[in-house]
Amino acid sequence: MNILDFSSDAFIVSFFLYCAAFLLYAVAVMGKKWSNRDPIDHLNRWGKRAFIASTVALAAHLVFFVTRWIGAGHIPVSNMYEFMSFLSMMIMVAFIVVYAIYRKSLLGLFALPLTIIIMAYAAVFPQEVQPLIPALQSIWLKIHVTLAALGEAFFAVGFAAGFMYLLRTVDFSGKDKSSRRQRGWVEFTLITIVVVIGFIGTVFAFRASGYEAVFVQKTVTIDTKGEENSTIEKVIYRMPPIFAPYNSEVESLKPFLGMKEPLLETPSWMNGVNAGRKLNTVIWSIITGLILYGIIRLIVRRPLGQALQPMMNGIDADDLDEISYRAIAIGFPIFTLGALIFAMIWAQIAWSRFWGWDPKEVWALITWLYYSVYLHLRLSKGWQGQKSAWLAVLGFLVVMFTLVGVNLIIAGLHSYAGAD
Repeated sequence: MNILDFSSDAFIVSFFLYCAAFLLYAVAVMGKKWSNRDPIDHLNRWGKRAFIASTVALAAHLVFFVTRWIGAGHIPVSNMYEFMSFLSMMIMVAFIVVYAIYRKSLLGLFALPLTIIIMAYAAVFPQEVQPLIPALQSIWLKIHVTLAALGEAFFAVGFAAGFMYLLRTVDFSGKDKSSRRQRGWVEFTLITIVVVIGFIGTVFAFRASGYEAVFVQKTVTIDTKGEENSTIEKVIYRMPPIFAPYNSEVESLKPFLGMKEPLLETPSWMNGVNAGRKLNTVIWSIITGLILYGIIRLIVRRPLGQALQPMMNGIDADDLDEISYRAIAIGFPIFTLGALIFAMIWAQIAWSRFWGWDPKEVWALITWLYYSVYLHLRLSKGWQGQKSAWLAVLGFLVVMFTLVGVNLIIAGLHSYAGAD
């Protein structure tokens, strides 16, 4: 077994250890209702066990990171598989820092799923070691990416605590317009998470089945002399094609549930040879996510937010509000250094300019401005409680679009990070 194989095994071990730690946190929180012990004693006892398990999982995750670094010959943060794996590890580091300060076991019940989902999402992408392109062969790769990811990890913990605050304080039985609106947005947030889980499950299911559809797409471009140039490219789908690539022909296609050809063609305004495949993936994610959400609703027989709220009983809402704010306050200066200041220094070295309005640069700036506004409203305007919690939740959605949406959808100088 070579070191990269050992690294992959460590990744799998850490993933299952995180799952075990999550189950222990669930026992700590939900098992206190049926325990013969004092509820506080039960929570503390199982909370300690869960924390030890999550710490062991983080140690295995660190083994993956170090051995991958040794085997690859460079820090493993240069593609989506490596970066999302690193981000999930940093979320656990941020969680452990916050846990050491506040000792709130319930936070693990929400922070661990974030780590697990992001690790599973990372595994969707190609896992082969890729050589660094010239622009990435710099010490600034280590400084910029690691600090940016650590800052985003603290934002993730702030999101978890903020969302817990909403589950604790939103009136799920209220009949007024404000309560209905709050319940609706809580449920929408949960549906979004379920859709992501549906996407991951769908990718692995079709990957395991070996499904493949191949299209040949012809692209016509006009050069500076006004002459037409045509190129023919193959596009491979790993999911049944609901949307075929624009202006393409089927080379091979496995039938799926009676579907022997694509249902629709990708709109012409969606540019890029892979636009149809990405649109197809999004549609499949929504379909499977909504089906999964429907199954869960049938099982619990009520909105998910309402089903989760009883877990929050006995938790001080003010503590959750404080944890969310402190996590974001810690993450903000780290993100400022990593994602903006050091990134601009590296851009000057690599591309001879500090700023170039690349999509990733723009969205990093939007993320920074968003959290600047959050801190301003929190400190100067006294926005606390539900207002602050909603800002923390929305902010992490901005972070995830910056990481995922920009890398995979919008072309730019940072597109190398989204190789799939």
